[in-house]
Amino acid sequence: MKSAFIRFRYSILYRFHSPWDTGIPAPELVRTIAGLAPGRAIDLGCGTGTNLLYLAEHGWEITGVDFIGRALAAAKRKLGSRPAAWLQADVTNLERMRLPGPYDLALDMGCFHSLNRADRARYARGLGRWMKPEGLFLLYAWQPENPGDTRGVSREDVTACFAADFHLYQYEQGAGHPSAWYYFKRRKNPAP
Repeated sequence: MKSAFIRFRYSILYRFHSPWDTGIPAPELVRTIAGLAPGRAIDLGCGTGTNLLYLAEHGWEITGVDFIGRALAAAKRKLGSRPAAWLQADVTNLERMRLPGPYDLALDMGCFHSLNRADRARYARGLGRWMKPEGLFLLYAWQPENPGDTRGVSREDVTACFAADFHLYQYEQGAGHPSAWYYFKRRKNPAP
């Protein structure tokens, strides 16, 4: 039921105004890929494709996943004739998806924190399946504003959710709304 509400809400927001879409790639992404050789990248909850465009312009093979068709249509327009794989799907079903991975880089800017605890666990397992050993995962997520706040996810919960397949190598507190950037690396040998 909650996922149907979220899908409806985002469909409306993408129809009229998506304030989170600045049209500028995330500086954290720009900084991270500056020293990397291009590989395969996936953007989970890619929205209108701003970060995918930046990756494509820098030689990356890209996959965009979003569950809102209007967002994907805008991303496809933004990328024009650049090659990309597109999937309109729920990120909690990554384990069952047919993707052109494995991936060297994964990005999530604000998708994970909107999921409930069970969906977060499915997301983490699925992402682990599709990442190359030592692949990088950049996650931007809101944090609770105060104890008992159900909006956002704590640093401890994020780290625990991905601990089986990833290790956190860098953490940056976000600006403005309580939030953070998490920089994970896929373990060579994931936990059993």
